[in-house]
Amino acid sequence: MLDQDDIDQLAAKHAVSAAAVANLAEAIKRGGGSLAQFSHPELGGTGQWMRGGMLMIGDMFNDRLKARVAALCIDVADAVGKMPTAEGMREDARSDWWPAEFGIPSAVGAQNAMRYAFFPASKRLVIDDNGQICTFDTGEHVIVGVSQQQSRAQSLAFATVKGTLDLASLTRIK
Repeated sequence: MLDQDDIDQLAAKHAVSAAAVANLAEAIKRGGGSLAQFSHPELGGTGQWMRGGMLMIGDMFNDRLKARVAALCIDVADAVGKMPTAEGMREDARSDWWPAEFGIPSAVGAQNAMRYAFFPASKRLVIDDNGQICTFDTGEHVIVGVSQQQSRAQSLAFATVKGTLDLASLTRIK
């Protein structure tokens, strides 16, 4: 986690409380440094952020707040990414559950008992659904967005540069 000096500096820079920065830092750490699901009143309530430009906050019509939160997310993610782990690796580069040979994913996410990681270089998508890990060949598809639905039957929807991608259309390789 970020130390208190880092948290205080980011809070002052972005005119939010240290508690808001700490809340966001924890969410970004859980998201592997590239995405976050957070909830804090100073950050517009419940929100989601993904490196590359996607941000949704509960106060959706407050464009000034949205711009501040977006800038804060980038700065916090950069700070979290610079933190060494006990092994001397970057926290966001660690592979805790996906095959190491796929490299570093461009997108990772998790909600409840489902998580995913997309590896464009190896054209692989790995999904862990409640401990059952499946690997898919994405072929020529480049995943640029992911939507994870909360319900009894969790589901994932993928956006590509060519439109929506149905998981059933991918070849399962493991």
